Amino acid sequence: MGVNLKGRNFLKIIDFTNRELNYLVDLARDLKRAKYAGTEQKMMEGKNIALLFQKASTRTRCAFEVAAYDQGAHVTYIGTDGSQFGVKESVADTAKVLGRMYDAIEFRGFAQKDVEDLAANAGVPVYNGLTDLWHPTQMIADLMTIREAKGELKGLKFVFAGDAKNNMGNSLMMACAKTGMHFVGAAPKEYWPSKELIEIAKKEAAVTGATISFSENMKEACTNADVVYTDVWVSMGEPKEVWEKRIKDLKPFQVNAAAVSVAKEDYIFMHCLPAFHDLETEVGKDIYDKFKIDAMEVTDEVFLSKHSWAFEEAENRMHSIKAIMVATIGK
Repeated sequence: MGVNLKGRNFLKIIDFTNRELNYLVDLARDLKRAKYAGTEQKMMEGKNIALLFQKASTRTRCAFEVAAYDQGAHVTYIGTDGSQFGVKESVADTAKVLGRMYDAIEFRGFAQKDVEDLAANAGVPVYNGLTDLWHPTQMIADLMTIREAKGELKGLKFVFAGDAKNNMGNSLMMACAKTGMHFVGAAPKEYWPSKELIEIAKKEAAVTGATISFSENMKEACTNADVVYTDVWVSMGEPKEVWEKRIKDLKPFQVNAAAVSVAKEDYIFMHCLPAFHDLETEVGKDIYDKFKIDAMEVTDEVFLSKHSWAFEEAENRMHSIKAIMVATIGK
């Protein structure tokens, strides 16, 4: 029996099987090849998609918009100043209104509960473009990128360094468990995911042959790694006051030349972006002025190296999001 995702929500990676995730990666690959070859078929003509953003984004917005346009669909971007979402109108009421006008809704915001409530009330597929707990659309792009670089997923050693209990840590741990990759979280213990989520991941890993582990030693974690991944230390919406503690706690888990010197010779580096690897941003300059560090989660020597797949990964956001939409609302 083939994989059928018509009408499905895309809220968290736990909801999907190994087979379904690999199907989406395969579809994203096929759509990418068709786009480059000029043979892409429009499978979402006449569809309308609402993009509901509480948090700003470059990659998520552009990926959804370009993917929709390529496939013949239309989008409406709704930012924080263009909606009464959660202010004068409840999440449930907003969902019921948008669900009557649109064929699908993307939500990028703060609370996982909000995207769950949207899905429960909209009557059309809802896509999670990022919340405090999960970032599932990013996972298809990441799995796609790893497969492009390595040819396979199962059996690879995958290291996530930094805040392993944020939405990316949660999502990557579960994606590895679902697809047979050996996940290692390199982080202080207080930055590990919840015990409950780790247990869920381990149960999934037992089925696929993956392993789930954590280390408070960066070099130990990165030894023989196939993939080294990191993310920003402070997420959008968190107060500036947390920077000092995060830098102190996570500086030993910076992805730098010393850390990756023990990885496999052909390891790849990944980052969901934006990355604070230099002083070319307002945040980077501010952090340097206050704490005298010129890079945070990753240094230029890694980010700009031949091992970095961060920008291929960014492009693949568009192809993978296109696959999710085609699979759920396409012809």
